[in-house]
Parts: sequence; structure tokens; C-alpha cells
Amino acid sequence: MIKLKNITKKYGKGENEFLALKGIDLEIKKGEFVAIMGPSGSGKSTLMNIIGALDVPTTGEYTLKNKNVSKLSERQLADFRNKEVGFVFQQFNLLSRTSVFNNVALPGKYAGLKNLKEKVKSLLKSVELEDKIDKHPNQLSVGQIQRVAIARALLMEPSILLADEPTGNLDTKTGIAIMELFQKLHDEGHTIITVTHEDEIADYARRIVYLKDGLIKSDKLSL
Repeated sequence: MIKLKNITKKYGKGENEFLALKGIDLEIKKGEFVAIMGPSGSGKSTLMNIIGALDVPTTGEYTLKNKNVSKLSERQLADFRNKEVGFVFQQFNLLSRTSVFNNVALPGKYAGLKNLKEKVKSLLKSVELEDKIDKHPNQLSVGQIQRVAIARALLMEPSILLADEPTGNLDTKTGIAIMELFQKLHDEGHTIITVTHEDEIADYARRIVYLKDGLIKSDKLSL
């Protein structure tokens, strides 16, 4: 479903030029649960941003479901992000003065999604937060906030669920609960890509891609 061919990403010019990705070849099939790992500066965040269409490669080709994402215009990329990618961030990125319902509903309002109310309620039930629908983020625990973010990410039925350090701001117990939820979503058929530096989090994935110095150093199935 996902195919990256000879992806490079260059930042800066002249003496300040930095090659964050140096020729990435990667394929991810529908329904896989993949962890992208690597030390600081390895290129894992850059790779995540390209897969999520938050950034574009300098050279190379990125296709999703046979669509060449690397050739899309800015407007097409925004539409692609809203429909094809569900983002779960370390910082949650919820609107603090907006209800749980409206936080989850936001991508659907942007896209004119039909049956929005029913779908939001169903998603909140699936993450065990149906009783928090009228609450605001500051009335929730950090674990509940991340569950709201996951529900929002799933609203548009995206092709990819992309999680950037999804347990980075959580304590160990809450982090385990969130990863168990990702495991459940994977079992239901979702394609999940998570970026993490923690071995314990990567172990929930079925495949681990390890980056170093802008290159894939290993790509193996998790035990």
C-alpha cells in the first residue's frame, strides 16, 4: 500500500546543507503495524513527516494506494492528510476550550462528513470515553486526552494511523494502556506506523524499521 523509492530530504544550502534522508526504500502493506526507530538525528521524524504528507521529499517517489503523493499540490496534500492519514501526536494537539465531541468531529466538519454525530459517538465509545463527550480536555487525564486524539485520528477512516511518540508524555501504566489500544486497532485491520525511541513501545509493533544517519540499517519482524 505504501511505497517509498529512493527518498531523500535535504535541508539548508551551501555550508548549511544537511541531508536528513539519504535514499530510503520502504514498502508497508495494508494492515501492518510498523515501528520506526533510531537515535536523535537518524531521520525518523523526517520520514514520518513525508509519509504523513507534512513534508515532501527532495528527490524520490512516495506512492500510497498507487497515488503519487510526492507530485501533489499544496491543496491536494492538505486534502490527502485529512482523508488518508490519521495523526496521533505526543503533544495531543487538542483544542483546550473545545469539547471532546468537537475535537473529534473537527476533521469531519472540514470534509463535510455525513452522519458526523453518530460516527463521533461510536468512536468515543470504542475508546471508552462515551461518558466524556461534553467534557473539555482540561477535565480529562492525560491518558483520556490521548484516547480522544486517537478517536479523532480514526474519524475519516484513514489508510494510515501515524503515531509520533504516542506515549512520550504518559506514565508507564497509561502508556501500556494506549499501546494496548493500538494493538486492538491493529487486530481490527488498521495500518499503524509509530515513531518511537523506546524498545518497550516498539515491541508492540509487528515490524521494526531502524534508521541511522538517514539510512535504513535494519528492517525486521518483531518477535
